[in-house]
Amino acid sequence: MMAQLGQMQERLAKAQEEIESRVAKATAGGGAVEVEITGAYKVKSLKIDPEVVDPNDVGMLEDLVTAAVNEALAQVQGFQADHLAGLTGGLGLPGLGGAPGGTAPPVNRAARRAGKR
Repeated sequence: MMAQLGQMQERLAKAQEEIESRVAKATAGGGAVEVEITGAYKVKSLKIDPEVVDPNDVGMLEDLVTAAVNEALAQVQGFQADHLAGLTGGLGLPGLGGAPGGTAPPVNRAARRAGKR
């Protein structure tokens, strides 16, 4: 049993490294806003087309950035759920994708909000 736990810890550490090295890319406004977020929830890049910058409509730009970030965060959440489901599938751990019908819960408020839309 202890050997199995040690192997599971090694697999989890490797999966975490793989997740953190992945990059989610998302756009909003037909590509006017592009964002890249790593699996470690770090914003790698944010690009905004100068044509969508309107000082009289900052709210629209804020909405585009929010939409792109939330989409990328949802992708990162998917990376994590996929990896955890593969590692814990046979263990039947509730909430980690191993239980029948179970899925990984959103890992942060932004991801939870994105899932409600």
